[in-house]
Amino acid sequence: MNLQQQLMECLDTLNPSHLEIINESANHGGYYPGKESHFKVIIVSQIFQGMRAVQRHQKVYGAVQSLLAAGGGS
Repeated sequence: MNLQQQLMECLDTLNPSHLEIINESANHGGYYPGKESHFKVIIVSQIFQGMRAVQRHQKVYGAVQSLLAAGGGS
């Protein structure tokens, strides 16, 4: 399973009504075909209702924590 698919699986736990994951790796230095290092995520979920931006970010980072750890992903 590639990193983008793993991200989608992790973020699905936030019950999004909209989830878009854009691989922007090609826009960064050291890119080579197949590299997955930079993503833009657009997520809309009722879970975020009433939260400040920093709280929403913490929720997202919490959901993908296992992928952010050194050597993350499976």
